[in-house]
Amino acid sequence: MSSEGSIVGGRYRLDQPIGRGRAGIVWLAFDTRLFRTVAMKRMYLPVGLPPDRAEQARAMAMQEGKDAARIEHPCAITVFDVLPDGQDVWLVMEYIPSRGMSTFLAEHGRLTPEQAASLGILLGDAMAAMHAAGIIHRTLEPGTVLLADDGGVKLTDIGITGGGPHAAYRAPEVTRGGAPSPAADVFSLGATLYTAVEGVPPFGDDGNSSERPAQNAGVLTGALRKMLRMDPTTRPTMADSVSALSAITEGGEQTAFVPPTAPAMPASWAQPGASQQPGLQQQPGLQQHGPQPFSELPTQQHQPQVPLMQVPVQQVPYAPAPPQPMAQQPTQQISPQQAPMPPQSPTARFVPSQAQQAASAEAAAEKAAARRKLIMTVAAVLCAVLIGIGVSQLLFV
Repeated sequence: MSSEGSIVGGRYRLDQPIGRGRAGIVWLAFDTRLFRTVAMKRMYLPVGLPPDRAEQARAMAMQEGKDAARIEHPCAITVFDVLPDGQDVWLVMEYIPSRGMSTFLAEHGRLTPEQAASLGILLGDAMAAMHAAGIIHRTLEPGTVLLADDGGVKLTDIGITGGGPHAAYRAPEVTRGGAPSPAADVFSLGATLYTAVEGVPPFGDDGNSSERPAQNAGVLTGALRKMLRMDPTTRPTMADSVSALSAITEGGEQTAFVPPTAPAMPASWAQPGASQQPGLQQQPGLQQHGPQPFSELPTQQHQPQVPLMQVPVQQVPYAPAPPQPMAQQPTQQISPQQAPMPPQSPTARFVPSQAQQAASAEAAAEKAAARRKLIMTVAAVLCAVLIGIGVSQLLFV
């Protein structure tokens, strides 16, 4: 049983649990060899298996970790290492300060269609890169999406089968026993985005209920219907889904998902030119008590504050015209009141009085006499020394 302070693989120290995923607890850990903070998760392994099947399960978990480490994408969590530790297999990943999408939706409410489309573009682009590498995600759902504090989006549990997908986001052909496929990932993405705008999964929590008509999807409705088709052969590819979502956000100023820690997430983004209004016009008497759904947040008639990476490019103003030559500039008449004042004459020098001059001359004479007296004294001492030396030499001779 893992506990705080335990050393995994002789290298990673488990500091504290930071979350719980489908396959178990996610730990905040410290790499004692490279001196960096990481996230670690013990991969799910069925219990009670015979020794040969248990060894096969560990080998499969190791291979899944190696496959996940092959994916390099800004929206995919980076896997640093996968290692066995006793009877367990641990996955070592980059640590991202974030919260799960399911937790975020429970705290802040639904996303707008435009926000959900922007989120779908990021997730779809990451999964398209996985499909190009021959890897199926298998378990895309709100619980495997991390919304970073800096506004980024990270997809976790890439290709990890442990624990199995949530029934509400599992493609119907997979529920019937079919193998996971890129089309199944498209269905899971559609169900995840549907939940983001509607607040509930499209086919209920068990995935077996009749499809619930979308009520808040707006411009996203058509794309969701295609992604949630029951026949996998009629669903669009992941790349086509990303193109459809991009068409929804095309022309708007919102080009990336809004960070979950933003203080105010408006329901609709200001149109171009809104920043030209002289001031803000906020709804009077509005009071907020705790988190509100995005659709209930007040809108302001000014361009909302967004992170620097999301600020649209502004038009650079033209440089002012160069000044005209001096010969072409008209002369300007200066009025007498504006004429420059003539320079004032310098102030008179200080002239001491006769008494002050006499006192200064007397002090200078006294200083000169003192210097002469000092010189004469030094000369007398030197002469005495020389005479003494001469007398001593005569006596010894």
